[in-house]
Amino acid sequence: MGHKAGFVSIIGKPNAGKSTLMNLLVGEKMSIITHKAQTTRHRILGIVNDEDHQIVFSDTPGVIKPHYALQESMMHQVEGSIVDADLILLVTDIHEEYDETDVLKKLEGSLAPVAILVNKIDQSDEEAVKKKIDFWQEKLKPVAVFAISALHDHNITAVMDFVREHLPEHAPYYEKDALTDRNDRFFASEMIRAQLLKQYKKEIPYSCEVVVTAFIEGEKLYRISAEIIVERDSQKNIIIGEGGKMLKIVGTYARKDMEEFFQRKVFLETFVKVIPDWRDTKNYLKKFGYIN
Repeated sequence: MGHKAGFVSIIGKPNAGKSTLMNLLVGEKMSIITHKAQTTRHRILGIVNDEDHQIVFSDTPGVIKPHYALQESMMHQVEGSIVDADLILLVTDIHEEYDETDVLKKLEGSLAPVAILVNKIDQSDEEAVKKKIDFWQEKLKPVAVFAISALHDHNITAVMDFVREHLPEHAPYYEKDALTDRNDRFFASEMIRAQLLKQYKKEIPYSCEVVVTAFIEGEKLYRISAEIIVERDSQKNIIIGEGGKMLKIVGTYARKDMEEFFQRKVFLETFVKVIPDWRDTKNYLKKFGYIN
């Protein structure tokens, strides 16, 4: 048996637990996780290597009906990951009311084998789990159905074994020591965005983008500057807070996350900038990496 390698796409609706699962499978904190839906905006690759395998996992934005250009580009990323996939892991929430129409539509025409992962079973009972498994076996006739709890690391080893078994024989696509296709600037911006999602309510975090404008790597200290982009002056005032209090909280928590991630001391400075309607402006979406 030769070396096996392949692309494994993790798809599903918002808040199904895709990012938690991805981080578990990869063994690194690649994707930001919050209790809010639509946390993931980019397709993020997490690469798992051993002597005989290279698994390229792809965490994707949750499948939604897009309402503006940013969301359209997010859905294009989902579609791209399905086209590229050698294997698809469809993550569904045990509480989902059997309405996965949007997700199933995305799978139409894909020839990649699909495994269903029924997540959050720790919040349910055996009868409901069995009912959900039966539904999916009837609905999609997948290669396999797994009942999992990504939060509690339940049945994840079985998923990994299944993935390894179903990879095609292929040479590695990336260097064997590679962990992701993303650079440190990207992860720094995502750590700031995670804090925006955690610290602010309602629409505010969804109107924000984070751009790292400087990333200087010293031996003992990283100096990082970032702009938080918002769409309106009123949002800028909320992000900054009275006397800069809220922005300081975001910066403090993001810096701590960065120091843990980069294993270096970090000096972080953040600024807030208004760009009206950036989420619906193609030029800005291209500049921010949402459109190729």
